[in-house]
Amino acid sequence: MGSTQRDVLILNCRDNLRMAFLHMLIFALFSLSTAALAAPPLVAVDVGHGLKDSGAISARGRSEFAFNRVFAEVLAGALRQRAIGVREVNFAGDIRSLADRPAQAAGSDFFIAIHHDSISESYLHFWDWDGSEASYTDVKRGFGIFVSAQNPDLPTSLRCASAMGAMLRLAGFVPSTWHGRRHLAADAENGVWYYDNLVVLYRTTLPAVLFEAGVIKHREEELELLDSERQALMADALATGIAACLFVTGKSARE
Repeated sequence: MGSTQRDVLILNCRDNLRMAFLHMLIFALFSLSTAALAAPPLVAVDVGHGLKDSGAISARGRSEFAFNRVFAEVLAGALRQRAIGVREVNFAGDIRSLADRPAQAAGSDFFIAIHHDSISESYLHFWDWDGSEASYTDVKRGFGIFVSAQNPDLPTSLRCASAMGAMLRLAGFVPSTWHGRRHLAADAENGVWYYDNLVVLYRTTLPAVLFEAGVIKHREEELELLDSERQALMADALATGIAACLFVTGKSARE
């Protein structure tokens, strides 16, 4: 696909997302017309892993934490463009305890942990990258969204997760079906799966999801995940889904 065709595709996807968001926002405002509008939502955006525990290593030797931090910053900007407040969690990469992440998010209306995916060693192959041996896979790619059945507000977690997945699919992103090997489906069509024992999802008072943006061990998808225009499009889709979900919910944990 040439650069001109690609630019047109990105613009069309963004137009579709804006139209979908407008329709959802109109519905939300209509739903709230008989009640006072709630305070603007506040979303806690958590950067997965950190400086000490950098997470998975990509096919070209880049740490997962580096991917997570960049995308979390893009998502934070997309949320703020929608008049949604952002509480930054672990953007400096210095949180060591998993339980400290939801603790720092207390008082927010929603929690999203940003991650990038890998794969088990049995599915890895090896290649020479920049003079060193590196591992990669060709069998797994795509996004995934996880919720915990132990979350104290599972209905909102599920509703927001499905809204996020639907907006991602509308924007042209494809969910990974690989997670069905280990996890029960919550909404497989939109890439939502149960992962009950994730600390950041159940040791909290908030509705929460963990988002895997893609598979950094997949050589082609790794490069896509580094593309700034694609990052912006993905963040736009996520922010649209989160905004639609929270505005329809019409309540704030800070009230």
